[in-house]
Amino acid sequence: MGHHHSHNHTHSHNDLKGRNLFISILLNILITVSQVIGGILSGSLALLSDALHNFSDVISLVVSYAANKLAKKQASFHRTFGYKRAEILAAFINASTLIIVAVLLIIEAIKRFQNPQEIESNLVIWLSLLGIIANGLSVLLLKKDSEANMNMKSAYLHLLTDMMASVAVLIGGLLMKYYQLYWVDSVLTFAIALYLIWMGFDLLKDSTKVLMLFTPDTVPIKKIVDEINAFKSIKNVHHVHVWQLNEEEIHLEAHIDFSEDITLSEFDIILHEIEDLVFHKYDINHVNIQPEYGKDDAKDVIVQD
Repeated sequence: MGHHHSHNHTHSHNDLKGRNLFISILLNILITVSQVIGGILSGSLALLSDALHNFSDVISLVVSYAANKLAKKQASFHRTFGYKRAEILAAFINASTLIIVAVLLIIEAIKRFQNPQEIESNLVIWLSLLGIIANGLSVLLLKKDSEANMNMKSAYLHLLTDMMASVAVLIGGLLMKYYQLYWVDSVLTFAIALYLIWMGFDLLKDSTKVLMLFTPDTVPIKKIVDEINAFKSIKNVHHVHVWQLNEEEIHLEAHIDFSEDITLSEFDIILHEIEDLVFHKYDINHVNIQPEYGKDDAKDVIVQD
């Protein structure tokens, strides 16, 4: 069917990534537990929402950690792609849960705003400080990996929003301590939740695109088809599919109608040129071409089955 480029992705940074994730998981479990207890004792909904936020982090980090480990497992007859989509699936699950949690928080905050309750502010202040420190450490640990892929980015964003949320809760705690403004608690909860929805939606959109096998935004199919059509012995390119397997791999498959009955070795040379073209220009690193000569099939670029 046409062969593949060799993939030379370095995997040494993966183990470090795993270790940093693991440390972040432990830090987040610590914050979550202490904030839940603190939220209940102090009566602060913002602290509980921050804890919930952190708990969603723990889950997302654990999922990311598992996905990171799974993605390295070898492919097999049953799983010819291995677990390469685990991380995309993880990002999708994280984003969905984030949005659900946020909606629940908003409902709670509105109820609470209509009926503010007195809150033990000292606890709120200390625990939000703990949140800032622990999340800050996690953010620093994951900063570098977050640029590399969607899964790590989702983990990193979770932590960053946590840190901001903890800063907000700290300010709220100070306002409650010195000015007795207890309604601030609900407003903060509401703000944290809106932010969660906004973040989650973006991630949901990106991961859905990949899971649905939509063509990546960076790939202009029409242009690629025109460029391949320009090759001298090629009559037409049809039945094209382009999809993204995971963050690293973009696949292109197509049928190519040749104007003459070329030999396989001649086809190989042309295949190489096509691979180089799409790899260097569009980052497509898996190419699968079905050569045809005088075959009677539908010649549309996108064939509707």
